Amino acid sequence: MTVYRSAPPPHDPAESTSLLPPLRRRRRIRRRRVLAGALGLTVLLLLATVVLVEVYTDAGFTPDGTTPAGTADTEVPRAVREGGPVIDLTGGGEVRTYGMPARTIALTFDDGPDPQWTPKILDVLARHHAPATFFVVGSQVARHPDLTGRIAREGHELGGHTFTHPDLAGLPEWRREMENSQTQLAIAHATGRATRLMRPPYSSFADALTDKDWQTVRAVGGQGYLTVLDTMDSEDWKRPGADAIVRNLTPKGDAGQIVLLHDAGGDRSQTVAALDRLIPQLQKRGYRFSTVSAAIGGRINPPAAGDAVWRGRALVWTVQVADAVLAALWVLLITAGGLIVIRTLILFAFAWRHSRHRRGPDWSWGLPVTSPVTVVVPAYNEEKTIGPAVRSLAASAHPGVEVLVVDDGSTDGTADAVRDLRLGNVRVVRIPNGGKAGALNAGVALSRHDLVVMVDADTLVEPDAIHRLVQPFADPRVGAVAGNVKVGNRRGLIGRWQHMEYVIGFNLDRRLYDTFGCIPTIPGALGAFRREALTGSGGLSTDTLAEDTDLTIALHRAGWRVVYEESARAYTEAPATVRQLWRQRYRWSYGTMQSMWKHRRAVLDRGASGRFGRRGLLFIALFSVLLPLLAPLVDLMAIYGLLFLDRQVTVIGWLAMLVVQVLTAVLAFRLDHEPLRPLWSLPLQQIVYRQVMYVVLLHSALAALTGRRLEWQTIHRTGDLSSAPVPGR
Repeated sequence: MTVYRSAPPPHDPAESTSLLPPLRRRRRIRRRRVLAGALGLTVLLLLATVVLVEVYTDAGFTPDGTTPAGTADTEVPRAVREGGPVIDLTGGGEVRTYGMPARTIALTFDDGPDPQWTPKILDVLARHHAPATFFVVGSQVARHPDLTGRIAREGHELGGHTFTHPDLAGLPEWRREMENSQTQLAIAHATGRATRLMRPPYSSFADALTDKDWQTVRAVGGQGYLTVLDTMDSEDWKRPGADAIVRNLTPKGDAGQIVLLHDAGGDRSQTVAALDRLIPQLQKRGYRFSTVSAAIGGRINPPAAGDAVWRGRALVWTVQVADAVLAALWVLLITAGGLIVIRTLILFAFAWRHSRHRRGPDWSWGLPVTSPVTVVVPAYNEEKTIGPAVRSLAASAHPGVEVLVVDDGSTDGTADAVRDLRLGNVRVVRIPNGGKAGALNAGVALSRHDLVVMVDADTLVEPDAIHRLVQPFADPRVGAVAGNVKVGNRRGLIGRWQHMEYVIGFNLDRRLYDTFGCIPTIPGALGAFRREALTGSGGLSTDTLAEDTDLTIALHRAGWRVVYEESARAYTEAPATVRQLWRQRYRWSYGTMQSMWKHRRAVLDRGASGRFGRRGLLFIALFSVLLPLLAPLVDLMAIYGLLFLDRQVTVIGWLAMLVVQVLTAVLAFRLDHEPLRPLWSLPLQQIVYRQVMYVVLLHSALAALTGRRLEWQTIHRTGDLSSAPVPGR
């Protein structure tokens, strides 16, 4: 697409206050930019914080199991190995241990609270009037503060089980302190109370403590906590069945026990069923149930300090906000995936049928169209590309082709290059520089025929392209026809990726849009129009930077049919560098958003305008704006999943999306009769190119929101159309 430099800036609805002094208007735009920049920075920081918080609070873990007895190391004091399961090191160097009184059972539950299983366990405990001690994970408390409050209100004890369930023995001291203190804050927010009990994750019996475990116990004691181990393991984390859990927790004598169970970390239906049988059985044998602190004569969950409550509230809100944002990202990811799948299904269902129908033996637009045609070629400093383009147009197989080159105030030898061709059906007019829309309007006004074809000055057309392009005008309802534009410089990754984008993202979509009667854009590189339709729709406007999209929408709203003729092929020079590509796509994206905003009231109209507004604008919004904005989430969340979630599931999910993209690409290339060789780089295009286009679209959206005025930008042309199978280059 030819791009100009000196056109007047388009009218922006956000800047309708044109009577404001220029300085005041610039200040307003500057404030909007600062606000948008601050908003963007805030969003990035928020997302970074969300990721960090979620990575921290969602650290995966396995339920606590039992380390076999007799594996303790030499540093663990004998009094601890042979003492009770409650270890008190809060008095400095003195070591004290406590056991349960005879016929006393302390039911302890790790890893909760869990919104599914903890309430069921609480119901069983209430039914049998059995108090228990819950060693809670702080991040779960932050997510379920009401459930934690219920535990405390029903007379049960709360102990800490760290904030994210890590192996404390492998953590530095600052991290161990943070794990315990944050859990304390979460409990304070949920219940207004504190706890002196802590059970290190993956701990078990006192005689199984290792030297590293002992260092953890000493550190926990230094923080003022009692370490609570267990004497009987239900092994419910293995899910051996309710009968096995009851057997594992049935004492053989009269000694008191601290038993280990779980109320989270998986399916705990067996635990619930076993408790409902175990508690009454032991009560009949004369056992009583107690919390850990009550059994050793301690105080159950004393009131928390005032600052702990509000600090805990801030912590809990942070976790909940992070959860909400991540949940929103997952919703957006699902939305993106859904749009991709829906678009793919629609493409396969309609684009394939569209192509087969058009290529069928009975298909015809009507009687052959042989009316003469004026081809308008706007040109601004196109000395390198104008010659081959004009030669390909002048050699068209259609009878009566007039080529009109509109030199829009070029400062190079564009006009001379055309005159030097000495072609009888080519004429050149020079006008003062005013932008592409003005040049095209001038060309339409000076054209001699009722059928007008617009072609960019960097585009080569196949000999029969013009003839094929105008055949749909056999239908008097057709006001415009989109041609099949391809990339003419496919060497290198950037050219190859754009070639794939044109075939998959532009031409395949046009088949779909054609089926639904809502093609949003007649490409500037190759499009045909009835003069009547052009003048009746107001011609090309300078209101937007996407004059082709703006015009196409106006034609739809005026009641004209806009169709796609895939057999009319042209080859255009695509940007050869990332910088040039950025400039072009930035302008396209910005102009598309301007056009949507300009024609937004079509959704409320009646007749043809309303039909396009409620159908075409929806398609553009979903598949040209929303889907490109959301598509990178597939890759970003895949990275998140590889680092922090189930890698196998993540890889399968990402590959499934890639398979969908590959199938879509194969369909598009087959329909366009293109060789499949370039598709080897499709995965790399999805990873790299898509992210660049995403940033461009985001940049355009921010520019539109802030009211920035984007001027035409010159695209450097090399004249490389080596991939175009058109003679006369």
